[in-house]
Amino acid sequence: MKKQLSLLVLFISLVSFSQEKTKDTVVKFKKAVLESTEADILMSYYKQDGIHSAVSGGMGSEKLSDFATNIVVAVPMNDDDVLTIDTGISAYTSASSSNINPFNSNSTSSGASGHSTTTTSPPVGTPWLASSGASASDQLITLSGNYSHSSNNRNFIWNADISVSNEYDYTSFGFGGGITKLFNKKNTELSLKTNIYLDKWRPIYPTELHEYAKYGSTFQYNGYLAGVTIMNENGAASTLYKPIKFTTLDIEKRNSYSASFSFSQIVSRKLQFSLFFDLLRQEGLLSTPYQRIYFADVANYYIGQKQYIPNYESSSNVGVYRLADDIERLPGTRVKFPIGIRANYYINEKFKLRTYYRYYTDDWGINAQTFNVEIPIKINDKYTVYPMYRYYTQNASKYFAPFEQHLSTEIFYTSDYDLSKFNSNQYGFGATYLDIFTNFKLFGFGLKNIDFRYNNYQRNDGLKANIVTFNFKFVL
Repeated sequence: MKKQLSLLVLFISLVSFSQEKTKDTVVKFKKAVLESTEADILMSYYKQDGIHSAVSGGMGSEKLSDFATNIVVAVPMNDDDVLTIDTGISAYTSASSSNINPFNSNSTSSGASGHSTTTTSPPVGTPWLASSGASASDQLITLSGNYSHSSNNRNFIWNADISVSNEYDYTSFGFGGGITKLFNKKNTELSLKTNIYLDKWRPIYPTELHEYAKYGSTFQYNGYLAGVTIMNENGAASTLYKPIKFTTLDIEKRNSYSASFSFSQIVSRKLQFSLFFDLLRQEGLLSTPYQRIYFADVANYYIGQKQYIPNYESSSNVGVYRLADDIERLPGTRVKFPIGIRANYYINEKFKLRTYYRYYTDDWGINAQTFNVEIPIKINDKYTVYPMYRYYTQNASKYFAPFEQHLSTEIFYTSDYDLSKFNSNQYGFGATYLDIFTNFKLFGFGLKNIDFRYNNYQRNDGLKANIVTFNFKFVL
């Protein structure tokens, strides 16, 4: 009996010791924020067309195509820290921006600025067709890094990021950071993020204004337009074209500062929502140097074939281009304030509902609203499809007016239809393939999921676009 009692005491002691060790192990053990290296490959193709080219003063072809690729690699540095690197390149061709120099189609050579130095015949251009100038295509290269750290209990996260991007006439450098705090057994989340972008333009001006700034009133006898006939509204030769309001820009910087706050709450097993608001301030050169302006109270002058002057605003015009009165001018500061809400609802095993609403306002007079809905439909454990719809509406900026409706007495003016009154509808469809076992391997990485999306975008000012995106996620 004593022996049995001794064995019982020993057993209880071992169990007690084991429980204490287990409890201690549980306290000390923590799951890594990211178990292994992940790589995302994102590809997108965008194509649009429209009739309100900002480069041509709010009228003309907006044909554009863009192919972009991003590679995002997230690397666990340890159980708590993750380093994410994002590299991307975007290559586009644009009929609109090609007409920074609409006369290049008949030139034999081009300088670095996109302004030709010699011509073989009198230049002919049109806002309805692409020119062959240097600005007809460009590449945007981006590189960014983000470092995040999570506390032992995973209830506090801080992150820091840095980015740089460059294209033909614009360079951007940004940095920032943020903090996230989780409460209420991780059912409540508060986040604060700030960013600063220090950007710089390398201004490119419309060809006629570039030449006028360089040679003054003698530009018709020197440089690219030497000996080129300039015509008035009646098609008669004239030497009276003098864009006297145009001056080159003395500010080339654009700085942006932003602060973002968000609150997320898991309400129940089926409902989750988040609130957010941002405050953004921009200062510096906020206009685009190569976007033309035409004044209603200034005489019109052209280069090209005079028979097309009467139907200049029609796409049947294939041979004449109107010379600019000035470039877009906008204030040196802008404050933006968007606020919104997201709500996700789990309907059942097959259906979910994702909704999004945002209200936006700024001190340029724009007020806008966005509504988005997405309904994921789970086909099985591997496949999910989801239809999407997005509606957007805004009023016009106080600085906007359509083609040739600004007056030369104004201080600020733009004919960029992105700042006009419009509404848009976007219809889309997506599909996701998920393989948690990553059976397909590529260079040691397993394919975890594929996401495909297609969207058709239609704006009531005539702009139409199609967007196709693919996202491949690999796990080491």
